[in-house]
Amino acid sequence: MKNHLVRTHRSAEHFPREEHLAWRIAEVAADPVAVVPETEEMIVNRIIDNAAVAAASVTRRPVANARAQALAHPYRPGATVFGVGGRYAPEWAAWANGVAVRELDFHDTFLAAEYSHPGDNIPPVLAVAQHAGRSGRDLIRGLATGYEIQVDLTRAICLHEHKIDHVAHLGPSAAAGIGTLLGLDTETIYQAVGQALHTTTATRQSRKGEISSWKAYAPAFAGKMAVEAVDRALRGESAPAPIWEGEDGVIAWLLGGPEKEYSVPLPGPGEPKRGILDTYTKEHSAEYQSQAPIDLARRMRERIGDLDRIASIVLYTSHHTHVVIGTGSNDPQKFDPKASRETLDHSVMYIFAVALQDGVWHHERSYAPERAQRPDTVALWRKISTAEDPEWTRRYHSTDPKEKAFGARAEVTLHSGEVIVDELAVADAHPLGARPFARDQYIAKFRALADGVVDPAEQDRFLDIAQRTGALSADELPQLNLTVSDDVLARAPKLPKGLF
Repeated sequence: MKNHLVRTHRSAEHFPREEHLAWRIAEVAADPVAVVPETEEMIVNRIIDNAAVAAASVTRRPVANARAQALAHPYRPGATVFGVGGRYAPEWAAWANGVAVRELDFHDTFLAAEYSHPGDNIPPVLAVAQHAGRSGRDLIRGLATGYEIQVDLTRAICLHEHKIDHVAHLGPSAAAGIGTLLGLDTETIYQAVGQALHTTTATRQSRKGEISSWKAYAPAFAGKMAVEAVDRALRGESAPAPIWEGEDGVIAWLLGGPEKEYSVPLPGPGEPKRGILDTYTKEHSAEYQSQAPIDLARRMRERIGDLDRIASIVLYTSHHTHVVIGTGSNDPQKFDPKASRETLDHSVMYIFAVALQDGVWHHERSYAPERAQRPDTVALWRKISTAEDPEWTRRYHSTDPKEKAFGARAEVTLHSGEVIVDELAVADAHPLGARPFARDQYIAKFRALADGVVDPAEQDRFLDIAQRTGALSADELPQLNLTVSDDVLARAPKLPKGLF
């Protein structure tokens, strides 16, 4: 990996295009380097993982609405949409599938200077692959790039510190991945990356206060914008430049300001793209910093015994966890029993309380209104707070995988004065956790989430196709999709009519 210094440059300053971060990213995307087997293996795992969570969310209102929008745009050759047959405009397929993948907050993650869900690259890259008649091998190459660029940007450039939503890293990574998929030249990818970044920067209000369904739509919008950016770049249209480093660019006005410098690591020429191997998926449908606390709560239940004995619980954790999903956010909505699912998903206090009481976590039952409004849950929930511990913050930002941690230390004080303490650095499903995910675990997650939604024969067909992704022909690639029965689709809420 080579580190690239990125800073603001005045308009009058000599700054060759070849030194722009967007150009460096485009060079990585245009590099014809082969995909190493371990990267390909993990890409297949994540294709299965995305399909699992898309199946589980197929009847949820935001997903049904996004699907309805896509179905209004049939197109040939086009791309497929989760849950249904037919072919649709690739940007709208990317949109619908992106919402389906993101709705339950249940797929992969990478946390560093910023946080991200790199699996959000899969819907737009897959949609373009199907539309453009590309092979499974091309898809694997495109996804290796998408993951690599998003991971590298996430390692280096913090967005949330400046209240910019994390999908600002997704637009460029998806555009770069599509560029690799299509075998585009550096110049075209450069313009697409710049356009994608310019159109996908937004504030973090989508993850603050009363969190709405836009939390699921935001990554899908970034993927849709990436598809459209590539289309415009192919037609010869250009982007604002330098998009990151310009005097009125992203760094100067949206991030650290004109004096801020970032060091962005990117693979050198001929260096394999291995970024996906540093990412991790979720066993539980909750914000990633909640994964280890859920496992910790399940582990502590027996030691605590009668939960009515609890006087207070403090979760000592990283700054990020404290201010994003903890009491450091100062969001009263995080203690509201009538809060939206998206808000509860961003309340580690609620999540720890339910995990303590139930000993399990379910993507639907754990968020049900009747579950959140149980008086004993509300009482326990309001006894829980978070606090930043500098050591947990240091470990959160560590570059050493063996030291990096996303967990917490729980101090449970009983009415008797006894204090029960335990801690967990990483989730059980993390590569360094108690039960790391491998192919068998991804398939088991798929089977569990598809149960009662996808016919068993269709599950078998999809898993067979997915595990052969790298060998699929262009004619076979549209089979990399799940369909469900009309009876299942009918479970979705009745939707009002939109514009189309």
